[in-house]
Order: sequence, then structure tokens, then C-alpha cells
Amino acid sequence: MVLYTTPFPNSCLSALHAVSWALIFPCYWLADRLLASFIPTTYEKRQRADDPCYLQLLCTVLFTPVYLALLVASLPFAFLGFLLWSPLQSARRSYVYSRLEDKGATGGAALLSEWKGTGSGKSFCFATANLCLLPDSLARLNNVFNTQARAKEIGQRIRNGASRPQIKIYIDSPTNTSISAASFSSLVSPQGSDGVARAVPGSIKRTASVEYKGDGGHHPSDEAANGLASGDPADGGGSLEDACIVRISGDEGGRPPEAVDTPTGDQARNGAGGGPRGQTPNHHQRDGDSGSLGSPSASRESLVKVRAGADGGSGEPGANSKLPYKASAVKKAAARRRRHPDEAFDHEVSAFFPANLDFLCLQEVFDKRAAAKLKDQLHGYFEYILYDVGVYGCHGCCSFKCLNSGLFFASRYPIMDVAYHCYTNGRFSDSLASKGALYLKVQVGSTPQDQRIVGYISCTHLHALPEDSDIRCEQLNMLQDWLADFRKSTSSSSTANPEELVAFDVICGDFNFDNCSSDDKLEQQHSLFTRYKDPCRLGPGEEKPWAIGTLLDKDGLYDEEVCTPDNLQKVLESEEGRREYLAFPTSKSPGGGQKGRKELLKGNGRRIDYMLHGEEGLCPDWKAEVEEFSFITQLSGLTDHLPVAMRLMVSAGEEEA
Repeated sequence: MVLYTTPFPNSCLSALHAVSWALIFPCYWLADRLLASFIPTTYEKRQRADDPCYLQLLCTVLFTPVYLALLVASLPFAFLGFLLWSPLQSARRSYVYSRLEDKGATGGAALLSEWKGTGSGKSFCFATANLCLLPDSLARLNNVFNTQARAKEIGQRIRNGASRPQIKIYIDSPTNTSISAASFSSLVSPQGSDGVARAVPGSIKRTASVEYKGDGGHHPSDEAANGLASGDPADGGGSLEDACIVRISGDEGGRPPEAVDTPTGDQARNGAGGGPRGQTPNHHQRDGDSGSLGSPSASRESLVKVRAGADGGSGEPGANSKLPYKASAVKKAAARRRRHPDEAFDHEVSAFFPANLDFLCLQEVFDKRAAAKLKDQLHGYFEYILYDVGVYGCHGCCSFKCLNSGLFFASRYPIMDVAYHCYTNGRFSDSLASKGALYLKVQVGSTPQDQRIVGYISCTHLHALPEDSDIRCEQLNMLQDWLADFRKSTSSSSTANPEELVAFDVICGDFNFDNCSSDDKLEQQHSLFTRYKDPCRLGPGEEKPWAIGTLLDKDGLYDEEVCTPDNLQKVLESEEGRREYLAFPTSKSPGGGQKGRKELLKGNGRRIDYMLHGEEGLCPDWKAEVEEFSFITQLSGLTDHLPVAMRLMVSAGEEEA
């Protein structure tokens, strides 16, 4: 299939569209700024309360008449632009494909050669998030602002989180023999100036050195302090160069010896203990702050408090540096990964996107300028990106669309086929956006017999109005029907001559219903959940004990307790914190807002962002199982949703070897 790199089939239509949008944009921008000035966020309200001479308030008073006059003057040009823009949308393609050609050893072509469908299997990591990248005036309705700056900051955080070294923690203990998950671990052993890993007190052993590139990525060092010890578990889906192994030997119940050094200086600034007081919104932080993670070393320093002093606490590591770890940080990081006795996979609340993230599905990337900024940032890690997905204007039987679908997809693996469908039953405000479903077929490997190994990913955003359960159920039916058609139309295999082997089938996105609200019972019992597995769900209306909500209470986004990824992570690990800062199903009982009815709240919040995986239609001799699942706080202060991530382990049978 040909993937379209431009929204229009020829340069003439592209030029006409550029002219029409140039006529429309001034009116659009002025209207957005004018409306935004009258919709303050809670952060701005606090600024006004603290400072009666708040500059923003003065600017609003002075510039409102100017904006209004310019808006009226721009209306005739916008009308002419609209007359030209509207008919062009019938020729517009439903997505734009972007590929960063020069990725070298980390590119998709190199990744395809890593897995031949043999051996112990291969893991694939997926993440989904709702970013609320709307025009600024609409974003403020969700208590977030400065859409353009947020888009750039979000891209930096995702890139820095995903490009961290992959860490594996093994805990040697008579009472705890589980292996912690590889990609979500938070410990990094420091290196000396020569790049060689140093011995670390507390029975922590580093077996592969890792160094960072200046662009926030990483690559394996050519030297390793120690080879992988015989008998150490090895991941079939990755190599030693991609991982750093940390072993914690437990004395008396698996506890490492205490080290009571206190981090100082810049290293303590980014420690896991929390952010500074008086924190401003995260998208205003400077590069290198613990929230922005703008520097290559920020992810390390935010994960483990360490002092690398030479002879007296110098900040520069030297040949004779003493590198004592704070043992409480070690135990805390290991404890955050929990496995329920009846659970087959690890789960946690993580302050970072998983390392070696393969696929990223985003919703509510509506603003086109913000989408371009996000794309530019994510291309530092993902080679293949689809953005500006959806339709505009009058399209088919749909109502007039002012916004695209908001869907955005990024991948480290080559994209083979793409399809988009717009839901036709949206109503009221939801009908103004072309919400729908994006279907993708990606190639993740090839067998020694030159059979392609592929996977299917579906990304969607369902109807938002809470009372419209029947509309969401109809959309779930459309989602399944369109997916079946997509798989049938893109499959080049037959039972007698299988040219492709399907490794996974994943559906993710913002479903706008949860599994605990009594008002969402219709969606909870939908047939989708019989065909696809939800790792967080026990059954209709019943969540697993460790699952938490993904919708934040928007009034608390800028509270000091949750304004940094580390702080939000700590808050969500406690029941009291979840009740304070997660959105819960609305209660019909009297008593006012959420914070005034804590005693009425049950469960762990509204989980409306889903990650599902199916087993039907996969290669008969393969099995796809969840290896890790996490709720991510790295975008604290930038969106009102929690991203979620899932790692699937695809195990191949011996006969395919």
C-alpha cells in the first residue's frame, strides 16, 4: 500500500489549500485568543489571588478591544478563505505519513532483522494517551493551557522516557524470587569518566555499561564491566547491549544493606522524593528540571538519588569516585513493581514512559500546529509517524467537521497498511470532530523462510457525552466490523500458503466509559470484551485490585502534591491520594463536589483509557501474553489523563524455528 506523505494528491491543490488557510487563520487565531482570555485555569486564578497586579489580567483588559477589532476586520477574508477551503476537503487524504529516513542502527530496517520468529520470543511495548491538544480556548475547559508549548514538552518527555536504557532488576531473596520487569525499572548505575561501570555498595552489581548521547538517546558502550553471569536470566527479545542488569542480594529477607548518604546538589534536585515547593506548571519548566526531563541525565537522576563525589563530594565522577546508593531508593524502586499472587504479569504506577517503547497511540491531537511540533519531537525516537488523521468539512454522510479525529500514531517498526474510518453517529459537540478509528498493519520481523511477521494495531476515540451509552456501543460495533474488513483486505496469506504470520492484535484509545460506573453498564457488557482481553479487568463492573483510574480531577492538576511526575506517582500509590486527585463516577447523593464526598467513593477512579489485546487470528503456534502494565505520570500538569502502557511477549513455537 502507498502511504501518503502529503494531505493532497497534487501540488496545485496543496497550494490552494495553503492560500485558503492563510485567509482563515488570522480570524481563527484571534477568536481563539479572545475566548481563551475569558477562560482562566486554576493556575491562573491562583496567580491572580497571590498578585493583585497580575500581568495577565492587565493584558486581558488592554488587548481585548484590540483582538475584537482585528477579529471583525478579518471576518471577510476568513469567509473568502472558507469558500475556497471547504470544497478542497473532498480531495483531502485522511492522514499524513512522515518517515525520518536517517535512523541508522535504530531504524525500522534494523529492527526487522532482530527477530526471525525463533527462539524464546519477542516483546513489544505499546502506550496510549489522551493529550488534550485542542485550540487553547477549548483546552482551557479541561484546565490546561498553552497548547503549543505543551505539545513540544510532551514530545520531549515521551522521547526522553522511551529512550532510557532498559534496566533489569533481579532480587535474590529467600522470600522473593520474582524477576522485576525490564522496561519500567528505575535504577541506573553511574559510570566513571572512562565509561566503565563502578562497583556499588549494597550488593548491586552492574553487568553492562550504558552511556547517553547528547540528544537524549542512548547507545551501548563498547565496554562492559562484567559479562552476563552464567545462569542469569536473559531476555529473548533484546540483547545485552540494550539492557542494564542490576542484581539486588537480600540479607535477612532480601533487604540490601543500608547506606545513609544523603544526595546533595543537582543530583538531589531531581530525586524521587518530590519536586520543589511553589512548583509552576510543568510546561514552563526549563530543560533539565525533573519534570521536563530535558537533559539526557535527568532520567537517571530522577530515578535514583546518588552522590558521585571525588574525595569530598565533587560533582564530577572520577577514577576514585565513591558511589554510595541510598538503599531506601533501591528498595522503593523495587517495591513499586508489584505482582498480585494470582497475576501473571507485573504492574505499577511509573514516573516514566517504558524504555524501548515500540508503538505510541495518541488521542486529542486536534491542533495542527501542535501536531507538527509533537511530530518533530517524537521523530527523535520514532521513525514512522501518522498525524493529522481525519476528515474536514462535509464528508460523506457525516455532519460538518471543524476538527480532525485527533488520532496520532508513532512507531519504531515499518507501517505496511493504514485505514481510517469516521464514526457517523456522533452528536452535539462531538459531531464537530471527525472522531473515528485508525487501523494499522506493521511489520515486526521476518522468518528464515521470508515470511513476514506482522501485527495489527487499532487506535480510537469514542463519543464523549456521558449519557450516550447507546452511541458508544454502536461505535464499538463499527470498530470491530471495520477491523475485520481491514484484516481481510490487507491479508496476503491463505491457510495453504501463509505468507504472513500475525504476532499481535491490539486495540487502544480513549473509550470514554469506565468499568465501575453504574451508568456505563451497557458498554461494560459489550462483546468486544469477550473477543479481546483487558489486563485490568476481572469482568463487567469489576476491576482488578491494582487497576487505577486514568482520568484526573482537573481542578487539582496544578496542586503542589501532583505537579511533578514523581509527586503524582507517590500520590497515586496511596488510596487517599487517588481519592483526592482522580476523577470518580458522579454521585447522585447530595454533598457537592468530589472532594466533599470522599466517604462515598469506591474503587480506584474512572479508567477510560484502554489497552486490549486479542488472541483470535494470531499465528496458531504463537502466544501473546501481557508481560508488564503501567500507569504513567510523566505527563503530569500537561494533560488531564494518565497514559497507560502494556508490554506483550510473543512466544513462538519450536516448529516455526
